[in-house]
Amino acid sequence: MAVKSNLRVQRPVLLHIATNDALAASAQNISHLLNVKHIYFTPFRQDDSEKKPSSVVADFSLLPKAVEAALDGRQLQPILLAPLLKDKT
Repeated sequence: MAVKSNLRVQRPVLLHIATNDALAASAQNISHLLNVKHIYFTPFRQDDSEKKPSSVVADFSLLPKAVEAALDGRQLQPILLAPLLKDKT
């Protein structure tokens, strides 16, 4: 209800996603939300492409910048980040 209320009065809604099926069953829903006015995302990336190939998680370090961008009416870019390199030691 809070999201619906904010969208009704054209306030920004920032989504900070973490899901195991973002690149599978939820991909269609996420892509739909990317095209909805006043909905913004904190940039996200795959968290473990080998063990969980459909899983993504938002980058918590970008949350303050994502909030500022959403309040300015723009999406922080890039929205899909490169995977973090794993230390192979």
